Amino acid sequence: MNFIRTVLSKRKLTKLVDAGIVWGWDDPRMATVRGIRRRGMTIPALQEFILKQGPSKNINYMDWTAFWATNKKYIDPVAARYTAVTKQDAVKCTVIGAPEAPRTEEKDLHAKNPEVGKKKVVFSKNIIMDQADAQSFADDEEITLMNWGNAIVRKKTYSLNPVNFVASVAGQGERLITELELELHLQGDVKKTSKKVTWLSQDQELVPLSMFDFDYLITKDKPDPDDSLEDILNKSTETKTEALADCNVAALKEDAIVQFDRKGFFRIDKQFQHGDAAVAFQIPTGKKM
Repeated sequence: MNFIRTVLSKRKLTKLVDAGIVWGWDDPRMATVRGIRRRGMTIPALQEFILKQGPSKNINYMDWTAFWATNKKYIDPVAARYTAVTKQDAVKCTVIGAPEAPRTEEKDLHAKNPEVGKKKVVFSKNIIMDQADAQSFADDEEITLMNWGNAIVRKKTYSLNPVNFVASVAGQGERLITELELELHLQGDVKKTSKKVTWLSQDQELVPLSMFDFDYLITKDKPDPDDSLEDILNKSTETKTEALADCNVAALKEDAIVQFDRKGFFRIDKQFQHGDAAVAFQIPTGKKM
């Protein structure tokens, strides 16, 4: 069994480890059992995928999409849902009509599977959201705050620093939004809004979270035996995003598999400890990497 853009030679894998290009034999970029398990592959999904392949004498290079799609089938029904906001350029929002004092409610950890358990959701007039979401809003647009209800965008405040720009979808620079003013419209129909956005109340103990995503170690789909490993190495295989997560994430243990709404499935590689951020590795879901 061979996969595209994957190193399987033990000699070459050893070279990657010895050179410090990867963290070790359990590096989530490595095509070892320990590596794929650390990235979030479950044992039942691994067993199912192997049994489906059956014996074959042909040398075929498989795409990883079917491999990880099998895994998603197992984790999606049971992975608890949490919220995280990208720390860089996070937008502070004032919510008109929100309770003066913070209010906490219990919500299902999984909307389609109540047996997963409950989580605390804090509601208050002081919230934060991703810069990318704030950039997408039109003036007076009605949006949906997930797990809360609808709100109308009443005011945007932009950075006064002329060098503070962010890349827009069109690739052109947009001024950085520093604050938003939203007005709750809870009688609004959530089915009629085009934007359902994640948010976090600032009136809770937000959990620092380092989110990692990984790319293939090599750039060539089907490497030749005489290819030099150095020539086909991917120079950038790791992306790290610093985020803030809801207060419930503080209780997550190492190896927990969860979903951060609108960001993807993740395996907790290191649990949160005061002074040290939690670490989460993004799990591929079968979409093109």
